[in-house]
Order: sequence, then structure tokens, then C-alpha cells
Amino acid sequence: MFERSIKLLIEKQLYKGKVIVLYGARRTGKTTLSKQILKEQELEGKKAKYYNCELLSVKSELETTNEQALKSFFGDKDIVVLDEAQNIENIGLALKILVDTYPDIQIIATGSSSFDLVNKVGEPLVGRSRHFILYPFSMQEIRNKHDLFDISAKMESILRFGLYPSVFELDDEGSADELEDIASNYLYKDILAFENIKNSRLLLDLLKLLALQIGNEVSYSELAQKLSVSIHTIIKYIDLLEKCFVVFSLRSFSRNLRNEIGKSQKIYFYDLGIRNALINAYNPLSMRNDIGALWENFCIIERLKYNQANKNRCNTYFWRMYSGQEVDYIEEYSGLLDGFEFKYNPNMKFKTPKKFLETYENSSVDVIHSKNWWEFLLKKEQ
Repeated sequence: MFERSIKLLIEKQLYKGKVIVLYGARRTGKTTLSKQILKEQELEGKKAKYYNCELLSVKSELETTNEQALKSFFGDKDIVVLDEAQNIENIGLALKILVDTYPDIQIIATGSSSFDLVNKVGEPLVGRSRHFILYPFSMQEIRNKHDLFDISAKMESILRFGLYPSVFELDDEGSADELEDIASNYLYKDILAFENIKNSRLLLDLLKLLALQIGNEVSYSELAQKLSVSIHTIIKYIDLLEKCFVVFSLRSFSRNLRNEIGKSQKIYFYDLGIRNALINAYNPLSMRNDIGALWENFCIIERLKYNQANKNRCNTYFWRMYSGQEVDYIEEYSGLLDGFEFKYNPNMKFKTPKKFLETYENSSVDVIHSKNWWEFLLKKEQ
């Protein structure tokens, strides 16, 4: 079993009178992680209980605002997990009543979509909750179990099949089968259930277009034209995909420098296996023409995981000028601008973006390739 980096962050917040809200796509390991936390709490003498909120028996007991009824349901438990809590009507209000009336009960509420769960717990739990996101495996988590030599040997498989827990240690055929199942759950169990969205073909076509554009700036108007829908519909669907942890966006960095591209964005996938499943592209890297895009997506999402696990707070962007100069990824913090270019091939030539370095003080640009990625994605002591 892999030790999840987020586990320690969650444990530090236990028994502080706050509800722990754990988001993440299905099959990223939320249930496994929450049960592991409960088991360890039981070993420390705590009374713990897991509840599956998709069960009607649990739903009927928790869909109440009667504080005595809620307390009676939990009994003398010290810590409880409400898995897939978005299935409970008015879950936010119920949690507010519990945390206000019985602050000694530690509640961990999980949900497969921030879109639904935030709407239900957001306002009632203002100041009463701590939020975390569980992603597929991170390189930091894999490093805790494998050495760098083994990870390097697995890198091609990671770029082809991603890092979902149920996929990572399967063979190629098993990985493809599992990804097909996960992708179907994304599209038809979670996403289409929200706002009664019924146009699965449009959603799938949009995902395929986004999958083919990773690493490139995305034009909403171009997407709308290709799919014969309004820009409003494209914006709505992409927002939904972000809130369901399928894709995430990176905004352009601009300080109004002339010829600097502003107000544009790139869209990446939270998992490359899902991205490749959408376009049925599992072929080896030697037979692909999208290695650069895969590497860029991989480095950015893994850096996102790294920053969360290590509590590095920064603003993130990309930068480009109309002349063609660009920086794939930028982190802004404490007045510094750390830029990174992603080149899978360590022998590929890199042209320094002089305009960026000249224009912005305290800026730098480093190249991350297949031979030095660990310096960017792993703790220094590793």
C-alpha cells in the first residue's frame, strides 16, 4: 500500500473542531485513505465508524436537521467518515449543526466532485472546515516505495497510462481496460448527473478536442465553432469538467508588456491515462508525436501535487509573447518568478526567453527533462 502524502496533512487537522472535507475524482483512493485513518485512530483508542452515504439507510438517517437525532445516529463515536457525502440532502446544514453542537466528534466528509459538495457544504461551513484534494498517485508517493532507477524504468508507462491507484501496477492491457472503466464513470456517473446534463456526445467531443490541445492555448470561440454550440456552453462544460477533477486550467502571466499575450489559458488533464483513454492513444512513446505535450502535462500536474503535499503556496501561470518567446510554467511567490520549460529529450536545444528575464526582476527559467525531473518533483532529501 502506498502512503498518501495528504494523510499527514489531514491528521494534523484532526480534533480541532473542524470538519475535514476530502475531494477527489472517483477511484483516486478517498475511501481507502479515510478507512486507513479510521483504523489508525482505533489503534489509538478512538471510537470510529465509516458510513457510505450512497446507501439509502444512511441517507435517511442523516437527512435531518434534528441535532438529537444526528447525535443518536453517531452514538459515542469520536471520529466518523461520511463517504460520498454529496448524496445527503442538506449535508452542509447537518454538518454545521453537528460541528456547532458536538465539536468533539471529528467528521471527515468525502466527495467525488467539488461541484456538488461545495454547493452543499460551502456556505454553512464557513470557518468550520478544512478542505483537501486527493489526486491520483504522485511521484513523491511512488518514490516512497520505489527507487529512482525503478521509477525511471516506469516513466514511459506513467506517460501512457497515468497514475490512478488501480492502474499503476497493471500490465498494458490491464491498464487500458481499467482506464476505460474509470473514464466511463467520469462521464456517465458523475459529470452527466450534475445539472441534468444529457448531451454526452457533446461532452465527449469536447474532451477529445481538449485532449488533443494539451500544451496549446485554448480558444473557447474555436471550440464552440467546431462543436456548433455557443461559447457560453463551452465555458459551462469546461467549468464542470474542472469541478469534477477531469481537467484544470493554467492562466497566462501578463503585466501589460506590449506584445505579451494576456487573458488566455491552457487546459491540462489531472491524469494522462484518462487523457489517452479519451483518444485511444496508448501506443509507445517511440510511435507518438505528442511526447512534448505529455511531458508538459505530466510535469505541471505533478508539480501541483508536490506543492500541495509540501504546502507550497504560489500563483501559477504560463507566459508567451506574440513573437514566440514563451515559458511553459511559472510559479509566483514572495516577489519571485520561477519559470520552467519542459523538454522530454535532455538533448533538445533550449532558447532562453531573454525578454522575460529582462522584463521581470527576480525571475529565472530552468529546463526540466527526463534526466532531471526528480529535482523538480521530489523533496530535496529524497
